[in-house]
Amino acid sequence: MKILKYIILISQLLTAILFAQTSYTQKDVDVCKAKFNYAVSDSLFKLPINVVLIDIAKSFIGLDYESHTLDKTKKENLVVHLTGLDCYTFLETSLIFARLIKENKTNFNDFKKELENIRYRNGKLKDYSSRLHYFSDWIYDMNQRGVTKDITKEIGGIVYKNKVNFMSNHPDSYLQLKGDSVMINKIKKVENNISQRKYYYIPQNKIANVDSKLKSGDILGITTNIPGLDISHTGIAIRERDGRIHLLHAPNVGKKIQISKLSLADYIMKHKYQTGIIVSRPLEPKIR
Repeated sequence: MKILKYIILISQLLTAILFAQTSYTQKDVDVCKAKFNYAVSDSLFKLPINVVLIDIAKSFIGLDYESHTLDKTKKENLVVHLTGLDCYTFLETSLIFARLIKENKTNFNDFKKELENIRYRNGKLKDYSSRLHYFSDWIYDMNQRGVTKDITKEIGGIVYKNKVNFMSNHPDSYLQLKGDSVMINKIKKVENNISQRKYYYIPQNKIANVDSKLKSGDILGITTNIPGLDISHTGIAIRERDGRIHLLHAPNVGKKIQISKLSLADYIMKHKYQTGIIVSRPLEPKIR
């Protein structure tokens, strides 16, 4: 009996620690429940994951773009924020819901566990440096763990010279790096690892050529010529009535989640800092 009480006490302490590291509001819980209720009522689990991903992503259309939602405190916490999303948290959230729906895991605790799995390197929150800040790092990590598959090379991608150092070169722009030499050095190590990998991309003037090889639900990292950055914007591919792939995304501050009026190829050609795309295709989750 004493051993059982001890085990229960340890379990309660571990649970308390976990919840102490998580930040969310009742509104976030309500949004999560609403998405899962919708998924269950429409039996979305029967559909391929890319279709589920698009369905969930479209349900966020009209929601305000909101930046810096993960960076309110120096200490790295697991932040659930579903009432406003930026380009990354939008696709991250859509993918998490899609994976959980396919696995028939539809409660808020499931969402939190999968959020940590998708947001952090190897699925583990350790500190600020364990978050997948650079999207090419996210693509690599998801590819290594079988969450998504980087298909860029196989659809015609060419080598992408990916030298990243933006965060370590601009530490004052990040609350968690400002004045913290230890964390800056950790980020430098991450950047060095990323820069040593081989990546591929589809240049902006070749995107139209691969349009037919893209699928609705593909995850898109939009590469950039900004020094030290790898990817400056993200979104989800969606084939529209014109037969072409468009971009389902959270565009910028002051705008709402939307589908681009222009095709993906034309959209990127209009942005001088956007040089092409890296494409990751969501994989059906393994039942855990």
